[in-house]
Amino acid sequence: MSQPSTATSYEEQRLIAKVERSERAMRKARLKKTLSNPSQVFWLTFKYLTLALASLAVLVPPYSVLMASFKTLDEYYNTSKVGFPETFANFSNYVKVFTDGNLGLAFFNTGTILMISLFFTIVFGTQVAYVLSRFDFRGKKLVLLAYVVAMVIPAVTTQVATFEVIKSLGLINHKAAVVLLYIGADVVMIYVFLQFMKGIPVELDEAAKMEGASYFLIYRKIILPLLKPAIATIIILRTIFIYNDFYFPLLYLPEASQVTVSTALYKFTSVFGTEWTTISAGIVIILVPSIVIFLTLQKQIYAGVTNGAVKG
Repeated sequence: MSQPSTATSYEEQRLIAKVERSERAMRKARLKKTLSNPSQVFWLTFKYLTLALASLAVLVPPYSVLMASFKTLDEYYNTSKVGFPETFANFSNYVKVFTDGNLGLAFFNTGTILMISLFFTIVFGTQVAYVLSRFDFRGKKLVLLAYVVAMVIPAVTTQVATFEVIKSLGLINHKAAVVLLYIGADVVMIYVFLQFMKGIPVELDEAAKMEGASYFLIYRKIILPLLKPAIATIIILRTIFIYNDFYFPLLYLPEASQVTVSTALYKFTSVFGTEWTTISAGIVIILVPSIVIFLTLQKQIYAGVTNGAVKG
């Protein structure tokens, strides 16, 4: 019983080896053909040189920040910005950014703002998309036109009026100010949800109505679960934006108790100088959650962004 199995395994190994030799021969032939053509050699060299330069442009800044986070201030100004520190055991900058920069509080505030903003963004966005996609009513085109106008108007032209409204509501130094802005300023999410709604058959709604389901039950039990890819897309895009946003927290949350991760490091800049080593340590700490999330969910991130771009 074991001999046929052994023979089969041997034949499979021989076949695999033969295929590998054939692939190597084909690669060598293609490379030889490419090298014999000066034009192809030029474009191949140009392609890899461009990729190498792009990689350096992306990797050198975070590398220099990482090196600076272990240096003293004197060492930072008197040595190469991309050189190694005297010791990697210098954690004084990391301690300082946590104690003096209130980085722990900044992460808490940012997380609170992020969770609340995402929740209401998803709830309002999916409900608006459901109504605009499934119902015909007077003024529907005007509503869609209003969303388009809101998208094309430069945000900077409305900032003074927005600030006055937030100030009149007494929301300066309240997290609700930036939460409202994050929810109201994201018009693009409506169109992302609308594109996904086009792929959900109306027959599902009609079948549910025949069973006596209400509109809200249809939304909660049918529409919302089928919008999970769109919801994932919005969560990814909005998380990136809110986590990195500097303008809204700086303008509407100036108190130290309302500091966020994007404004925490601003404390280490002044007219007398900038503590680049401490700021570098803070940048490294702030980047850690982003890197962990990206490495863990990179497939979902790629799929979500791609679906949001081409769906419908």
